[in-house]
Amino acid sequence: MKHLLKMLDLSTEEITEILDLADQLKYELKHGIPHPHLKGKTLGMIFQKASTRTRVSFETGMYQLGGYPLFLSSNDLQIGRGEPVQDTARVLSRYLSGIMIRTFEQKEVEDLAKYGNIPIINGLTDFCHPCQVLADLMTIREFKGKLEGLKMCFIGDGNNMANSLIVGCLKVGMSVSIACPDDYQPPKEILDFAAGYGDKFSMTNSPKEAAKGADVLITDVWASMGQEGEAEKRKQAFAGYQINDELMALANADAMVLHCLPAHREEEITEKVFEAHAKEIFEEAENRLHAQKAVMVKLMA
Repeated sequence: MKHLLKMLDLSTEEITEILDLADQLKYELKHGIPHPHLKGKTLGMIFQKASTRTRVSFETGMYQLGGYPLFLSSNDLQIGRGEPVQDTARVLSRYLSGIMIRTFEQKEVEDLAKYGNIPIINGLTDFCHPCQVLADLMTIREFKGKLEGLKMCFIGDGNNMANSLIVGCLKVGMSVSIACPDDYQPPKEILDFAAGYGDKFSMTNSPKEAAKGADVLITDVWASMGQEGEAEKRKQAFAGYQINDELMALANADAMVLHCLPAHREEEITEKVFEAHAKEIFEEAENRLHAQKAVMVKLMA
């Protein structure tokens, strides 16, 4: 494991190793046990998309590991303003121990890894969100005690979250059902991957069908960053794609609910369901810190 670019790149064993290390680092933090695995290391954090959780969790995590995080906004870099990404990658590789980037195009992340010689961590692209899904898997395992054999149901847009959840959940032995409108399905690359898992994967445009017998229900906002101009169109397209009491009644009685946040209550999820599962959702948010620390240790220690 040289980089974390997308869930498709990780083996089942690598995912499990990250989750096990994340559990250990979480335990050590809670019990005041120092773990300065990255003392003397520097992480460059490139943000071309803003984020509350990604910045705070990576910055805090790097400090807790004994390293130094360096925040770089799009205004701080020449990348995208005339300097080729390959030159940026080669220059930053001489200054930093690793790079986390949160951006739009997956190709930009892949190019940093191709042309640089330090670990690259994908903090989110329009294609995938591996850090979030590692945190989700960590949270599911905490609450359910296992991953293999569980059913994950995703309701909403076939976006970066859906892409990474499909791949991550299938790789750890879960079954996956997703419900999304016909015009908002995941890309062919993800569906081709899922097809290799046979009846462990199903896709429908009926949220009720997808939610039957689910152990975990997950959703995301209807309009992601950069899609604000389509907000009204998307509200119409996703009407009915909401996690609510009616949907929860079709899932298993002890089903948990996750949301990567920020949540738009009464759109993709009702206030009632959100608050009933707030413990799980905010534990999931905290686990971004621990899962990302595990990734950084794996790549940079």
